[in-house]
Amino acid sequence: MTSESSPKPPPKLYTLPAPPGPSLKPATANNDFDPSYKYNNEIPIVIDNGSWQTRAGFANDPLPRLQCPPQVARYMDRKLGKKYTFGGYDVFVDATSRGQTKNIFDGNVVSNFDALEMLLDYTFIKLGVEGNNGGLGHPLVMTEAVCNPNYSRKNVTELVFEAYNAPSLVYGIDALFSYNYNGGRNGLVVSSGNTATHLIPVVGGKGLIPLTTRLNWGGSQGTDFMLKLLQLKYSTFPSKLAPWQAEALVMDHCYVSGDYKEEVETYLQPDHLEVKDRVVQFPYTELVKTEKSQEELDKLAEKRKESGRRLQEQAAKARLEKLIKKEQELDYFKSLLTKSETLGKRDYKRLLESNDFDDESALEKTIRDLEKHIRRARKQDVGEEEPDEVPSFPLVDIPDSDLDEEQRKQKRQQKLVKASYDARQRARAEKEAEKERLAAEERKDEEKREKNPDLWIEEKRSARDALVTKIKDRQRLKTELTDRKSLASQMRMKSIANLASDTPAGKKRRRGGPAGGDADDTFGANDDDWAVYRSIGTGGTGEDADEEDEELTRDLKAIEAQLLQHDPDFEASHTRDAAEDWSKSLVHAFLRGTQPFNHENQAEQNQMHINVERIRVPEVVFEPAMAGLDQAGITEVAGDILLHRISDPRQREMVWRDVFCTGGNTAFQGFDERLRKELVAVLPSGADVRVRKAGNVLLDPWRGAAKWCSQQEKDAEWKKAVVTKQMYEEMGSEYMKEHRLGNAFV
Repeated sequence: MTSESSPKPPPKLYTLPAPPGPSLKPATANNDFDPSYKYNNEIPIVIDNGSWQTRAGFANDPLPRLQCPPQVARYMDRKLGKKYTFGGYDVFVDATSRGQTKNIFDGNVVSNFDALEMLLDYTFIKLGVEGNNGGLGHPLVMTEAVCNPNYSRKNVTELVFEAYNAPSLVYGIDALFSYNYNGGRNGLVVSSGNTATHLIPVVGGKGLIPLTTRLNWGGSQGTDFMLKLLQLKYSTFPSKLAPWQAEALVMDHCYVSGDYKEEVETYLQPDHLEVKDRVVQFPYTELVKTEKSQEELDKLAEKRKESGRRLQEQAAKARLEKLIKKEQELDYFKSLLTKSETLGKRDYKRLLESNDFDDESALEKTIRDLEKHIRRARKQDVGEEEPDEVPSFPLVDIPDSDLDEEQRKQKRQQKLVKASYDARQRARAEKEAEKERLAAEERKDEEKREKNPDLWIEEKRSARDALVTKIKDRQRLKTELTDRKSLASQMRMKSIANLASDTPAGKKRRRGGPAGGDADDTFGANDDDWAVYRSIGTGGTGEDADEEDEELTRDLKAIEAQLLQHDPDFEASHTRDAAEDWSKSLVHAFLRGTQPFNHENQAEQNQMHINVERIRVPEVVFEPAMAGLDQAGITEVAGDILLHRISDPRQREMVWRDVFCTGGNTAFQGFDERLRKELVAVLPSGADVRVRKAGNVLLDPWRGAAKWCSQQEKDAEWKKAVVTKQMYEEMGSEYMKEHRLGNAFV
């Protein structure tokens, strides 16, 4: 992504809707509702019993009077001694009722019949049905799932007739009601609802239930998929993403792509990504910062400078003392190494073991590590130039017995100054030797490059790859230490637990420890013991770790500079700095958009960028394998129904001329165009494929059921399909009548 000369305007921000609650009750045209309907026992009550929303009203109403989620809550208020029951959106009125919420569905099948009874009570109360005659008093028309199990239908039937004394009851399929309402006679109904997608062929106005196919994907699964994608994408988001928020993102921002693979490739282009990217602002609390006057700011700045100077002096003094101690240890270990010439093998091995060394190679490794540490410390702390005048220390060599109290104090000060001077002298010599060594290595490297440039480039690239891998591993380790469930954090906790244990793991006796007694009671005798505290206290990071990180970065930049100069295939865009540049990072583009991200800005911290998810979530119904679903997509299923299951060629042509989409999961923009494009590709050449949507994919099932049962003629179709109370008492709760808009008896 190339930065332009003029700054880009800020992106448009999209907000989330209000959380679910009583305030979200759909506004309906109450003036169009006739209050006398509830007194007319000839007018049926229509209930579209959906797993996402329940819609209820009288058959002559233009719209359902009640629209609410199929949820109920009941709890006992122990302070007041009262039991409260809530239904629909009222369950969100407070935290107690939300915690007791129950859904009447398991998937798209009614399974919680106690909750269903509470929901029906709530529904009839909202409709104003009082039941003065000892029963419901109105015929009841309810929708049910395709191929609804007999057990579920049986229990609902018993509830309607026994608890509410309904005069009659009839069931129907919501998708077929919607198709009938929109004037369909022959076609393929694609019904994608909250929990599943069904493809129902219809011939002569009757649904062919035996040929129906189900896909286990709907709006609720799409919401869960969006939730998982965003949780994976924004793993450190400040607030927890709620399911209702993911549902709002799916409904407001997703659409069906005309060609998914082609459009995904265009998302890699910054201009296209910027157009498709939507920034959603989540709610947050702004922290108010108190503004200080310029005088106060100046005082604070001066105070920070003074504190910084004191800290630098203390740190320099501590590092110098540490350097002197390391040099003393180095001298001691070198003296141990020279004793191998004067002592016998057995005595020398015993001496090494007493100093916690297994063999002479371990001692040599420790000496090399100390020399490396001392060399690095000298470069940082005491690498300054020495003054021309050589200081004198006249009292250092004089015995204390020949000095008075004041002279002894001066002698101690001169010893400290002399030790510092000697350290700087050694550092200067070490620095000169290091310069000579580096110059010799550069000459050797240059000769190697001139002799065999291809081999030299290959070695440099290998060295660069090794450094990059090491830097990434160190960064990964630091990140893992922030996660208490990671392996690195668990190992750290094991170290802490071992140190705190009354019986820690046994250790070898270290140099300086007691010769007898408890061998484990020697912790602290070796500097490596305190390194354990540093690793568990800082998570493996600290001064030494920062120094090593800086050294690795310097070495990497030096190698990349050589490759840029001598390797024609290595460009500036291949360097690590270029890879970490946000303007060239594809990850940054998908996470934060095409503009820089300010970590201190609270508004930007609480923003999500919805881009490729907008087409990825709706695509699953066409490609279920994207979400791990081992089923065919709706295109394959539709092709199988049209080409194989319907045997009559004339019926096939009638069916594919009217492919009808209904259900909330078909409301995505471009759903019908994409389905037509896919069907044209699988059906015979020249097939006249027509795809249309319901006028209202959400309300048309209820409207269709209301229109179907609003006819008051004696021989009306719905009256022939009802099961009366008398039939229920004579034939049992499993008795049902088949009709063209309902399920078939199995």
